[in-house]
Amino acid sequence: MKFLILCLGNIGPEYADTRHNVGFMVGDFLARKFEAAPWALGRHAFTTEIKHKGKTFVLVKPTTYMNLSGKAAAHWLSTLKLEKEQMLVVTDDLALPFGKLRLKGKGSAGGQNGLKHIQETLGSDEYARLRFGIDSSFSKGRQVDYVLSPFSADELIDLPLRLEKAADAVLAFGTLGIERAMNVVNVK
Repeated sequence: MKFLILCLGNIGPEYADTRHNVGFMVGDFLARKFEAAPWALGRHAFTTEIKHKGKTFVLVKPTTYMNLSGKAAAHWLSTLKLEKEQMLVVTDDLALPFGKLRLKGKGSAGGQNGLKHIQETLGSDEYARLRFGIDSSFSKGRQVDYVLSPFSADELIDLPLRLEKAADAVLAFGTLGIERAMNVVNVK
């Protein structure tokens, strides 16, 4: 069985270590952990793949920038001949405390522009998403600056462990299925 793991973020060195790129960071963590082939530039994305427990996970980092992520989602679902149920989108979430994970099988975009574009492009909100909390410690009107800023020194200490937990959640999605994975990931 094959799964598309759409890791959201923005391309370019100026975005590399920002909160908004935590989806890319999860993809990179998985690629390193499983010693995947180098990321290859394809249409609308960099891609690589890993195998775990007989499942193939195609890791995709869109080159469309966050707000046009639907282009990459639609293209790679079509290219890989996969259904929406075989796709997991990994993204940042301001509404969750730093490092908190929330796995859902469907739902609203919750103000996340990448998710909004995916839903518009696919015409559906019926796809799984893993939200990685980046907190909301910013002054009114400073949301864009906050999400495009690096993690704090304290957050950076804890980030590797949080990325590992997010990577485990991705693997659980593919090996356990969305319902069982939600029971494992969404613990208080």
